[in-house]
Amino acid sequence: MKKILFYLLILFSPTVCFADGHLTEDQKKKTIECAGIYYANSMIPQAELELDKIVHSFAAKKFLSSYLVKEGVNEDNLNKELIKIVDVRYGKPYEENTTKECDNFIYKLIPNSKSEIDKLVKSGIY
Repeated sequence: MKKILFYLLILFSPTVCFADGHLTEDQKKKTIECAGIYYANSMIPQAELELDKIVHSFAAKKFLSSYLVKEGVNEDNLNKELIKIVDVRYGKPYEENTTKECDNFIYKLIPNSKSEIDKLVKSGIY
C-alpha cells in the first residue's frame, strides 16, 4: 500500500512532473501571455514609464521568447501570438499589478529565471 501511495504521489506531484522543464499547455499559454505583456510594456515611451521598467520588460520578453522556443513553441506562431497581445495592449498604460503577477508566475515556474532576466538587464543586451 505504501508503494502505491508513493507512486501516486510522484505521478501527481507538480515539481516532479515538471522537473524536466516541460510546460503544460496552460503554462505555455500563460507564459506567452506574460511575454506579450512584457513586449507591450517595452513599447511604452520613457516619458510615461521609468526606464528600469522598460528595460526589465525588454529583457523578460527576450528571455521568455528564447525559453519558449527551447520548450518547443514554434517561433513563427510565438511571434504571431505576441503580436496579438501587443495589439490589444498597445497604447494602454502600464499595469503594475499585471506585470508583478507575471513576474511572480515566471519566477516560480522557471528555475533561475529571475537571475537570468537580471543578467540580461545588466548586460544591456535585450
